[in-house]
Amino acid sequence: MSVQPALVVETVEATEVLEGVAPRPARSRFGMERVNWTATIILCLCAITVLLPLYVTVTMAFKTTAQAVDGNAFSLPAPFSVEGFVAAWNLTNFPLGAAMSVLVTAGTVAGTIFLAAFASYAIVRNWDRKLFRFSFFYLLAAMFIPFPVVALPQVQMTGLLGLANPFGVIILATMFQLSFSVLLFTAFLRSIPYELEESARIDGATTWQTFWHMIFPLLAPMSATIGIFAFLYAWNDFMMPSLIIADPALQTLPVLNSLFQSQFSNNYNVSFASYLMAMAPAIIVYLFTQRWVMEGVTQGAVKG
Repeated sequence: MSVQPALVVETVEATEVLEGVAPRPARSRFGMERVNWTATIILCLCAITVLLPLYVTVTMAFKTTAQAVDGNAFSLPAPFSVEGFVAAWNLTNFPLGAAMSVLVTAGTVAGTIFLAAFASYAIVRNWDRKLFRFSFFYLLAAMFIPFPVVALPQVQMTGLLGLANPFGVIILATMFQLSFSVLLFTAFLRSIPYELEESARIDGATTWQTFWHMIFPLLAPMSATIGIFAFLYAWNDFMMPSLIIADPALQTLPVLNSLFQSQFSNNYNVSFASYLMAMAPAIIVYLFTQRWVMEGVTQGAVKG
């Protein structure tokens, strides 16, 4: 008769306690598994491809102009200098550019969450109707249409409708995020028991009250996930603002930073300082929301 390994370990530990011997640290089942060195090495290489450029960006941003062109990109700044940040702040009119980026990003995130939640709720609860099923597959098909394919017609339409401004970018960015967001919301809504809505309707709640007071709060984990995807897309997008916004003074930070690729190409400290200021908010938001988003998705995965 074979003896289970866990039973043997427990018997040995109990014997040590009775004999007055200090028990050994418990070994978990996962600690006995072999390390997958191939996957570990691949992940380390992938991490280096991200961390190394980030290190160069940070160090170059805090160098003086003379240090930035000495040919040693991996050396630490000696001394640390903020002249690159000051020059980039003035050259790009950073406060106005940041305000435009915040406006576009906030509008895209809010519009994506609310419109996708409304559309997904209607599709899931009316799945037996052909119109709603067709709408769902129509939105999925839109995921395969890249923006450059429809760029010219959208530029012409926004110009004719007077939307060649950040508000036009918000509308288009929300529409491009809608397909993927509806896909995530519909999958999450199917895990919510329909009995919850039936109990609310028995108590006299309308469809709007049921959605707003009961269903939408339950969508918080998925809303956080969709919100972070929409934030990263809208904050880092270059092509759409550069084509849609007609006034150069109302451009977002990614478009303003493009001037360093043609002008001031030798002022690496100014260029990297501008890049660092532009990507810092996205990095901070991602670091502070990543754990909360993942925990929310995990909780929602076992819902219902």
